[in-house]
Amino acid sequence: MERIYLDNAATTKIDPEVLEAMQPYMYEYFGNPSSIHGHGREVRSAIEKSRKTIADLLNTSPSEIFFTSGGTEADNTALYCSIHQKNIKKVLTSRVEHHAVLHPLQHLEKTGKIQLNYAELNDKGEVEMSFLKQWLEDNPESLVSLMHANNEIGNLLDIEEVSWLCKQHKAVFHSDTVQTMGHYVHNLQEIKAQHIVGSAHKFHGPKGVGFLYINGDHKIHPFMHGGAQERNMRGGTENVYGIIGLAKAMEIAYRDMEAHRNHIEGLKERMIKGLSKAIDGVQFNGQSGDTDKSLYTVLNVRLPENDMSEMLLFNLDIKGISASGGSACSSGTNVGSHVIAELNIQENRPNVRFSFSKYNTVEDIDAAITAVVEMYSVKQD
Repeated sequence: MERIYLDNAATTKIDPEVLEAMQPYMYEYFGNPSSIHGHGREVRSAIEKSRKTIADLLNTSPSEIFFTSGGTEADNTALYCSIHQKNIKKVLTSRVEHHAVLHPLQHLEKTGKIQLNYAELNDKGEVEMSFLKQWLEDNPESLVSLMHANNEIGNLLDIEEVSWLCKQHKAVFHSDTVQTMGHYVHNLQEIKAQHIVGSAHKFHGPKGVGFLYINGDHKIHPFMHGGAQERNMRGGTENVYGIIGLAKAMEIAYRDMEAHRNHIEGLKERMIKGLSKAIDGVQFNGQSGDTDKSLYTVLNVRLPENDMSEMLLFNLDIKGISASGGSACSSGTNVGSHVIAELNIQENRPNVRFSFSKYNTVEDIDAAITAVVEMYSVKQD
């Protein structure tokens, strides 16, 4: 049985072009980039070329791009270091953020470093902009951390508008852009954020490498100490072939973005129509069922309750369909999705997240629909 992978919000298959770009730096170019001899210099040159590639795609300066181990480290660095160095006491986030944002902020609140506030959400899980505007008026020079797109329900935030609101009130704006990086254009001359982040494995690059954008006017101290790497911003020898792969994956993502988006949106719309036609009572969590208001790679489905509800993901797996019940970062635990919990939906109905990539096909979607429908009553014509 050929398995079908529909969990691309968790991680994506590496692009062959990316692997090809990485391979010479796994064997042929092995020097330490901090060394001053020829072997080190040629590797250092490749890192700086990768940094420039990413900066050019984001319309910013290479001096504002710092390589990390991924999105979680980038988020933690931005939040801890901004709050500590700028002596920020009031922070606004939302209860549907990724745990890479929520857990650091909740730790800072627990240790008495900050007063943590949560934005009001509507019944779809979207941030109420009127609340945000009023909160910023009442709390200038604070920090706001709101994600560009939710990794579970796909809701999109207008980060350009939020960034300008924060700028008007002299607030630091950090956005977890892990799910949208490589899938949408981010123009950092228009987005007035202090921090955005990226993780290569979300857009067909390698795992274990990402980056943090730090606005040049917003200086912070390092989060990781132990060396002068990354212009004294992150100690530790760089993940050289990961960085090469990250830059190549970003380059491909921007090069082919329109074609891939059109392809993936078509798959998502096909699944929405197929499930809606075949299963009575199917619904879509958050805004994921609206392709104009949600991340085009994510569809979060709420299915009717039946005898197989508790075993939904297990049975899909048996049928060769890889999907998720929520965030893969918490898979393997018995803790339910904190995002779904915030939507106040019926707890007895199963939820499944399908997430798509450029490698998925119409046949994949049809097979997944068939697998789900086999567990539920089909509408009678």
